[in-house]
Amino acid sequence: MFNTNLSDIIVRVPALLIAFAFHEWAHAKMADYFGDPTPRSQGRLSLNPLVHLDIIGTLMVLMANFGWAKPVQTNPAYYRGNKRRADLLVSVAGVAMNLLIAFVVLIIYKLVLYFSGGDGYARQLLDVLDEIVVLNIILGIFNLFPIPPLDGFHVLADILPEELAANLYRFERYGTLLLLLIIVTPVAGYILGPVFGVIYTFFNLITNGLLGLFGVS
Repeated sequence: MFNTNLSDIIVRVPALLIAFAFHEWAHAKMADYFGDPTPRSQGRLSLNPLVHLDIIGTLMVLMANFGWAKPVQTNPAYYRGNKRRADLLVSVAGVAMNLLIAFVVLIIYKLVLYFSGGDGYARQLLDVLDEIVVLNIILGIFNLFPIPPLDGFHVLADILPEELAANLYRFERYGTLLLLLIIVTPVAGYILGPVFGVIYTFFNLITNGLLGLFGVS
């Protein structure tokens, strides 16, 4: 499960910085849109990866291919309109951003491969682009796990009846322990593998179709 290959880690670093920065920025931007000043006051409306990194979560991505960033702190009391709907949109914004990045970068990957043939320095660029695609899909899926502090926990709380959601928040204190247990056991892999395959295949088909319209195949 754990990958200590130096070349793999070097390729993963730019992918990690992009994935985490855009994921957390999307949360912060959406919360700011709904009227919550908290992310802005804490400097989280930024694409600077350094303000979003969590030490343990970053190490887990580098070593085990999945992990987490420092969660953006929000205060739903500030949200305009339906607060639960706003919180749901804030929660899914990061995942949506990861999947969007994976889709766009997959197109870029195929364009670079088409025009370069994958030779020379292009091979190194292709490795980085491929890692960006893979890591963003994996992080998008992983963050939907219904475990605090991951986004999936808040999504579940937002769609459950309020009484059940209130009981669910009692498990927040055990979040980090549950995450580590899932990471060091095969559970996460059993879920991530099949879902990743479905999403990657879907993106591959769509990007092939789009590029085919312009004669790129």
